[in-house]
Amino acid sequence: MPDSALRVTHHASVATVTLTRGKVNAIDVGLLEELRTALEHLEHDDEVRAVVLTGSGRVFSAGVDLRLVVDSGPGYAPRLVEGLATAFEALFCFPKPTVAAVNGAAVAGGCILACACDRRVIAEHARIGASELAVGVPFPVAALEVLRHACGAHTEDLVFSGRLLDAHEALSIGMVHEISPGEKVLEGAQTVATELGSLAPLAYRLAKQQLRRPALERMRSDAAAIDGTVSAEWGAPHTAERLRAQLDRIAAGR
Repeated sequence: MPDSALRVTHHASVATVTLTRGKVNAIDVGLLEELRTALEHLEHDDEVRAVVLTGSGRVFSAGVDLRLVVDSGPGYAPRLVEGLATAFEALFCFPKPTVAAVNGAAVAGGCILACACDRRVIAEHARIGASELAVGVPFPVAALEVLRHACGAHTEDLVFSGRLLDAHEALSIGMVHEISPGEKVLEGAQTVATELGSLAPLAYRLAKQQLRRPALERMRSDAAAIDGTVSAEWGAPHTAERLRAQLDRIAAGR
């Protein structure tokens, strides 16, 4: 049985979901499946009023495990893109309050996971950004809609530049809501989650549904037309070559 890619702990009415896959909490199909399952259980746990999402170690999540994409062949890409889309939507639409404790780098898919939460508390040393185009892969529809909902008018610049923002720049554009000293980021996020969890559950759920409806409608209407092309590009030989070259450069320290 493979090791779990996340763990769930409880403190009072707040559940904390911690990504625990490898050194940088890289995203794969298994982690996405575990996250969806955990969210489903937490949704139906009456003792849980809010959820915090964070990463183990010094990284929130470095995004998709690109080495696994390269090594697994083209058949892996459709499973990955579908897994990303369903996990992003599940987190984005989770009916209870969600808070990201961005304890370190939140890159590409890691950035989208953070942006899918209702509130984001970031460590002062952390960096965050949607670097998919810089890596050379397209966004699933759900990913781009989550980013658009979180970042509004700044989304286009973030997407086309692919740059990583420091905590203060991310705060200045509303990508995150609060900066915390690194050792206090989880505590800060849990405090925010407790405050949100004290609000009337039905009123919160309905407000969240209404606020997210435009993004959700675009996700569901556009995915059928776009995500097939996204999967094909993720699994294409030229994409594998590009990713392999980039991974080799990283390994060589360049």
